[in-house]
Amino acid sequence: TPIVSKAGAALQETGATSAVVKFDCLQSRDDELYAAAGIPVTVALSGGLCPDHFFATNLEEAFAWAQETGADCCVIETAGLCNRCAPHLRGALALCVIDNLMGIDAPEKIGPMLRLADVVAVTKGDLVSQAEREVYRYRIGQMNKRAVIRHVNGLTGQGCRDLAAIMAMAPDIKTVTEMKLRGDVYVRE
Repeated sequence: TPIVSKAGAALQETGATSAVVKFDCLQSRDDELYAAAGIPVTVALSGGLCPDHFFATNLEEAFAWAQETGADCCVIETAGLCNRCAPHLRGALALCVIDNLMGIDAPEKIGPMLRLADVVAVTKGDLVSQAEREVYRYRIGQMNKRAVIRHVNGLTGQGCRDLAAIMAMAPDIKTVTEMKLRGDVYVRE
């Protein structure tokens, strides 16, 4: 959330606007962070359902809300907790945020959220050595050879302008009615 809010603020500095739909489980105060950054946000809580599956079943409503805000860029933020599905949409920019403290095997364990992403933002690099950052980046590359990998810092905002520039190049989507998820089963190549 800090990364997306800082990237959204960087987008605003270029004259583009963003809106965020945050899908979470039982509670969230992330709307406060987005509001402080001046970014329109709505929160959808899935309760006992997987937030990724909840997102997929409420996509049209989320997109309609974002369109009502008039934002140039709609960001769907979901927990990414499901190892079976990837809530990335075909034809939309797909971002996966992971951190250097998740463990060296995390890139392999994350599943389709990482494997099907266009962009992987790696956080908390300031808390590990340069060698650990490089090994982690290599492991990410093993799981997703085509993704753009960017190191970002949610506290300082370092790298968020670069991420905002990538977000600004996202495809223009007029409707999500016929859109499909990129994948729903983790298949190891």
